[in-house]
Parts: sequence; structure tokens; C-alpha cells
Amino acid sequence: MPELPEVETTRRGIERHISGKSIIRVVVRNASLRQRVPLRLARELPGHVFRGAGRRGKYLLLRTDCGTVIVHLGMSGSLCVVGKETPPGKHDHVDIELECGRCLRFTDPRRFGLVLWTRSDPLKHPLLKHLGPEPLGSEINGAILYAQSRGRRIAIKQWIMDARVMVGVGNIYANEALYAAEINPLRAAGRISLQRYCRLLECIKEILQQAINLGGTTLRDFTNSEGQPGYFRQELSVYGHEGESCSKCGAVIRRVSQGQRSTWYCVRCQR
Repeated sequence: MPELPEVETTRRGIERHISGKSIIRVVVRNASLRQRVPLRLARELPGHVFRGAGRRGKYLLLRTDCGTVIVHLGMSGSLCVVGKETPPGKHDHVDIELECGRCLRFTDPRRFGLVLWTRSDPLKHPLLKHLGPEPLGSEINGAILYAQSRGRRIAIKQWIMDARVMVGVGNIYANEALYAAEINPLRAAGRISLQRYCRLLECIKEILQQAINLGGTTLRDFTNSEGQPGYFRQELSVYGHEGESCSKCGAVIRRVSQGQRSTWYCVRCQR
């Protein structure tokens, strides 16, 4: 599924196309997403102007002068800028038509995504108000992670993927960051030292930023706002490399299941 770098890539891609543009019409072809697309979106949004595109965790926040469109890409969704006359496909569920002759098109084959509308502060929306700090922001550091983890028996990989602890660290990047920090993903969160937490957060920041710079990760369903895949997959060190040799030590990369997700790690480097 699209993770923080893919969402940030989308945000950057669409912002330059929508900022300052008036909204002409909203077309909802299929409102049956994870939550129904609200009827008032098509009624209230036209006539207003997009003021920018923000992001909170994996949620896109498309701001206008009267409210915010909240978008989540779900498992397989994408948000692309296309010509208004571009024929919609089977899974193109929502179009937001702009004055410039283009439209913002939400596509989601599995329909696990969201297109919502709020006139209130989006950060106080029930889906966003309990989210933890951004890993690329200044609100989190190794000392905070260390203090919060004391006494926690949950595995470190599952703990850093908890959006209440820190947002946007999905399965791909959790695997890669733990490998870079040489921490065993099965180790209890409460049994990791302060020094290693500082190193882990440093690795999380570096890998997320690298992925953003390279346009996200090329997976089966993800394309960016221009309809092109990302390019980070070629940089993955352990994710999807079961049975291959570790590039650091030559040991075999192992795959196990944690919380219904696959985990890849080096049996020798990560401890």
C-alpha cells in the first residue's frame, strides 16, 4: 500500500497543479469507499479555490477557503491530475474538475481509500486527532522513543509502525530502517537502548527522505501524480529479499510473519 513517501510524492506532484485553481465541479461515480464519499462534497466544494495540499501521516489535506478535502489512498489508490476530457476508467471514482481544464482524479481498484470533506480543522477530525508525531518533523527524537518504549514487550517493528507512536512508518520502511540500524525486528521495544533508538530514528528519517527524493517505491499498485511509478524499490536492502545474501555480511535474509505482515531481516547483522 502507499506509505508516507508515496503520499508525500503525490502531495508534491499535485500541489503545483491545484494551488490557486478554482473548482468547477465534483463528479462522484462511486461513493462506496471505506467510508462513503459525503454528498455535500459535490454540493459545497464547487466555486471555491484550492489553497494548497498538505499531509498528515498518510492523509492528504487539500485545503480550500471553506474547508478541506481529506484523502487516504488506502491499499491501492492514487490521485492524479488528468485532462478533463480524459475518459474515466472502471476504478476512477471521484473527479474534481478545475478551471484550467484539468481534473484531480481519485482512482482505487480495491476501494479501501477515502475522500472526505470537513469545514472544521482537519487535524481535529476523528481519523487524524490521535495520530502521533511526524518522523521527519522536530516533534520526535530518540529520547522520546526510548522513554515511551520502557516496559513495552511488543516487538520493535510493530511498535514503530503504530501510528499513535509515530505516523507513516509502514511495513516497507520499517523493515529497511531496522536493517540499516542493525536492530532485530523481533526484539522487544522496551529492551532497546537509548543510543540504538537515536540511531533507529536517524535511519528512519534518512530512508524516508531518500524514498521521497526518488519518488516512492515501485509496487504493484502505486503510481505517482503523473501516473508514473516511483524508483525507490531498486534501493531496498531486505524487503522482498528472502533467501538472498545480506549485502553487508553475506548471511541469508530471513522472512517471518509479524502481526499478519511479512518481516525480512539479516540473521547476523540485526541483533
